[in-house]
Amino acid sequence: MELTDKIYIAGHRGMVGSGLERKLLASGYSNIIKRSSKELDLRNQEAVNKFFDLEKPDIVILAAAKVGGIHANNTYRAEFVYDNLMMEANIIHAAYLYKVKKLLFLGSSCIYPKLAPQPLKEEYLLSGYLEPTNQPYAIAKIAGIELCDSYRAQYGCNYISAMPTNLYGTNDNYHPENSHVLPALIRRIVLAKKNNEPNVTIWGSGTPRREFLHVDDLANACYFLLQNYNEQGFVNIGCGKDVSIKELAELIVSEVGYEGQLLFDTTKPDGTPRKLLDTSKINILGWQNKISLSNGLRSTIHEYYNLIIS
Repeated sequence: MELTDKIYIAGHRGMVGSGLERKLLASGYSNIIKRSSKELDLRNQEAVNKFFDLEKPDIVILAAAKVGGIHANNTYRAEFVYDNLMMEANIIHAAYLYKVKKLLFLGSSCIYPKLAPQPLKEEYLLSGYLEPTNQPYAIAKIAGIELCDSYRAQYGCNYISAMPTNLYGTNDNYHPENSHVLPALIRRIVLAKKNNEPNVTIWGSGTPRREFLHVDDLANACYFLLQNYNEQGFVNIGCGKDVSIKELAELIVSEVGYEGQLLFDTTKPDGTPRKLLDTSKINILGWQNKISLSNGLRSTIHEYYNLIIS
């Protein structure tokens, strides 16, 4: 990448896209183009092609996606598969038509089989059945990886894919029903303390283990890959450490200073029992995360307090 490159960030308002924009601006890249979903419907192929014809970006970062936690994935199954398939197909094909120099596709670690060996290596993709609650989203993301690799194989396009673990941090989604587990826990525990509630109920048993990566670490990893990776096959991005949902909740309780009780609703689904990425591939290339979970939680909780006060 060159500092003069015109860079299009699809999904710049989301947590991932905004994190990447901050990283690029801090690194001296100022020629960044953006469109909100109201300005450009990425599900509309004609509109996407017109945008690419007008702007002719050099670099494309495909961070746009319809995302959510277990409840949202399980409830809006058709929207999750259709919207994500259409967005990625339209952008990747337009990038080919308008001769984009490099494209980075952002996927999700939910692409791995539910009962795959841990930690999850890239080669475990498609080696078993997916987690049923988020299967439509996972299939859409797997299709995005295949699009990148197939356009590379057939047309010689320099399209790469990165698979982040569970993310959190600045500009996260704290919706009471459609958020992921970490921001959902922050919201519930902070509000429980504020309202002097005696307990907080958490979906599931609390035993599933998850890995969490701060979005600023992800942005640094993506920037690293844009500079250094030009191969077929996706790359895992994670921190290499996991915690149980119960342990995560207890960390947030400690940081917030909540004195109530944690209850676990075992009638709700747990999802995949464990999800920890093997990050050997990107570590060998030369990247390593820097933000610990405790430090990341502290800054994220502080940001959430500012959000609800403003």
